[in-house]
Amino acid sequence: MDTFIVSARKYRPSTFKSVVGQEALTTTLKNAIVGNKLAHAYLFSGPRGVGKTTCARIFAKTINCMNLTPDNEACNNCESCVAFNQQRSYNIHELDAASNNGVDDIRMLIEQVRIPPQIGKYKVYIIDEVHMLSQSAFNSFLKTLEEPPSHAIFILATTEKHKIIPTILSRCQVYDFNRINIADIVEHLQYVAQEEGVTAEAEALNVIAQKADGGMRDALSIFDQTASFTQGNITYRAVIENLNVLDYEYYFRLTNAILAGNVVDCLLILNDILNRGFEGQYIISGVASHFRDLLVCKDPKTASLFEVGASIRDQYIDTAKQCSNEFLYKAIEIANECDLNYRVSKNRRLLLELTLIKLCQLQENSTSAAEKKSSIKPIEKTASESKTSQTEVKRSDATPKAETAPIQKKTEQTPDETSKPTTPVKKKSALKGMGISILSLRDQKEEEPEEEKKASSGNGNNPFTEKELKEAWDEYAANLKGEPLLKNTMSLYHPRLISDVIFEVEVNTEINKEYLTNSSLSILSFLRSKVKNDDLTMTIKIAEGNAIKKPLTSREIFDEMAKKNPSLLKLSDEFGLELN
Repeated sequence: MDTFIVSARKYRPSTFKSVVGQEALTTTLKNAIVGNKLAHAYLFSGPRGVGKTTCARIFAKTINCMNLTPDNEACNNCESCVAFNQQRSYNIHELDAASNNGVDDIRMLIEQVRIPPQIGKYKVYIIDEVHMLSQSAFNSFLKTLEEPPSHAIFILATTEKHKIIPTILSRCQVYDFNRINIADIVEHLQYVAQEEGVTAEAEALNVIAQKADGGMRDALSIFDQTASFTQGNITYRAVIENLNVLDYEYYFRLTNAILAGNVVDCLLILNDILNRGFEGQYIISGVASHFRDLLVCKDPKTASLFEVGASIRDQYIDTAKQCSNEFLYKAIEIANECDLNYRVSKNRRLLLELTLIKLCQLQENSTSAAEKKSSIKPIEKTASESKTSQTEVKRSDATPKAETAPIQKKTEQTPDETSKPTTPVKKKSALKGMGISILSLRDQKEEEPEEEKKASSGNGNNPFTEKELKEAWDEYAANLKGEPLLKNTMSLYHPRLISDVIFEVEVNTEINKEYLTNSSLSILSFLRSKVKNDDLTMTIKIAEGNAIKKPLTSREIFDEMAKKNPSLLKLSDEFGLELN
């Protein structure tokens, strides 16, 4: 029975050409060998599994090769290359700094440096995980690293460059290895699968590459694990199950429920995901990434940035067509805010559920906003009238306060209408007992038949008493539904006549004044129809004597008491009391 060798070792690159995802660095090293411009010390840094130690070994073998190939690679046939491949070369030494991190280990290394090579030109010392050396070991290594013998070359490898002292960094040529992108990992995994006789779906290899997070060694380890699990038939579903990765299908189901505004489905999907054992922060970060991917797929030019299989990319492109850019921007912002607050939240599941509810309301809010924008169009006017009131129309469409402004003015007349008497339009909806908006008034005015417009007359200028006004005021408040704040305000504060057609409402707070001001259009329409007087006008003011004061701090309360009783200041000074 043959001994099994893991893919990470079996398919470890032996030439610069076979190194995956580090073309810039390998080209630089090859050019240095060809030009005979070798430095005495190199530092290879980067994440795990990206080829630091592999490149160091290839570099050490190549500079001692006696017969370089035409593309400047090691020949693997000369004595030096054969000795290296059989792991018996005396020219290449590897030291694990994690287990040999003391001063004595470095001293032994320095003593070996003095011995010239037996075969080849250079003796290469590869020190892996060099950041694990102690401070004293670093200091004892400085002089040798700065001025080694001409035959000695040091290659230091580390995953944590920030832990290496600056005096070591200044003596080395630093090469930063990047994470390997998903496309390169998938391509290499396809090559390994072909060599091993394993059938693998492209989407499955893509999930493995994403799980590896830029490390080829991790990707090959996951590949071996999955190949054993599936007995040589690696499918997308098997990889999802084996690696416990959240399937794309869950994200698409969530997106469809959010676009439909279906909160119930969203909560059920969330419960299903949590029952599978996924952490909440993993879920919400995945949702944020999902919306980011949808935003990327909105444009064919940026869709190439999305590194997934072709079938999944098509599904993302189709779903992205159903989402507006504004929806995706806001969804990403809400999901990211939940991700930031997740760790400090005490009820994390509730935070996730509230986030999904907010996402469901995005589509609803955007639809209602669009309907509101389309429904607040100005009524049709004559050409001369539209020119004179163009500014007012824009303001009424832009801000809600502009809707209440025209009611407190009499109907404006154009120059062509100055000779015609003004006939107010009868507002039937004011008699329904509900809050009336400018939209309902406009719609009824447009829908009113021409015969009714001609036959209708205004409310007139009938005199009325304060008692009649209060009764109409109370009747409007009693019929309010769905507006408890306005109803409460109208129940607390009653109108008071200050002239024949002008009444005043005196409130205690600015917020009560705002409630009445925002609803002044419908209130006045109802009151005018009840008292039969179109000249009725409302004024609102805040009572000075009864105005509610803001809460005082402890210091402000003490100062007020000290004004009335100055001995409190003396008492505070004697006992050294302090108030925040």
